[in-house]
Amino acid sequence: MFEQLDPELLDKIQSYAFEIGISLIKVILIFIVGRIAISYIMKGLNKAFKKSELDVSLVSFLGSFFRFVLYIALVLVIAQSINIKIAALLGVLGAAGLAIGLALQGSLSNFAGGILILVTKPFRVDDIIEAKGYFGVVEKIDILHTYVRTFDNQVIVMPNGALANADVTNTTLKDTRRAELKVGVAYGSDISKVREIILDVVSRDERIHADPEPAVKFTNFGDSSLDLSVRVWTDTENLWPVYFDNLEELNVAFMKAGIEIPFPQRDVHMKTK
Repeated sequence: MFEQLDPELLDKIQSYAFEIGISLIKVILIFIVGRIAISYIMKGLNKAFKKSELDVSLVSFLGSFFRFVLYIALVLVIAQSINIKIAALLGVLGAAGLAIGLALQGSLSNFAGGILILVTKPFRVDDIIEAKGYFGVVEKIDILHTYVRTFDNQVIVMPNGALANADVTNTTLKDTRRAELKVGVAYGSDISKVREIILDVVSRDERIHADPEPAVKFTNFGDSSLDLSVRVWTDTENLWPVYFDNLEELNVAFMKAGIEIPFPQRDVHMKTK
């Protein structure tokens, strides 16, 4: 069959086959060497990430990102080695990237928000936050979304783009918190005696800090009560147990001392003609 071909055409076929074979061998060698180089580079980067004590989620993302960039660079090196015009290839990649960027505009915003959250760390996993009208525990932070479990066991998935630009209250960022108990007693009650009872109750709770010392402030003449604010400091993890336990203890102490806790009431005056 090949004997019937024109010798010149046969030479060209053989020449092309030889060139393709050489190019293929070159591509395989560059790919193997490139993979080995990328493996060593990633090991070095992972060691650097561990020493820097970065967040686990951020380390995972950065590892994937640098691996992706290195493989793109390897593809460009391979393309250049077989005489593919890099400028044209970059132009095609740029156009494709622009089209993808426009199509995934919202996702890119969430991606950027995820990077900001992972780098600036306004909150971390297991922190209790209030954001976007929700209050709960941060279960997971990934590149696009943050997962918050509310205290009635719902999981709220928040886009990182919106969350990065929202007001976020981190209630567990500090080691200590102030618990504020609102107390109302009946008109005619002795405020000094009420304050003494309250301070005696909170002084028996070892979870409450002596410094800053507990404070009891008379705050308002309510419609049906004299209102007081009890302010105590405790470890953040003890905030709600201290709040609920001491409300119960105050109720018991007031009952023993004969201090009335009023219910809403109105005085009605009847006029006769």
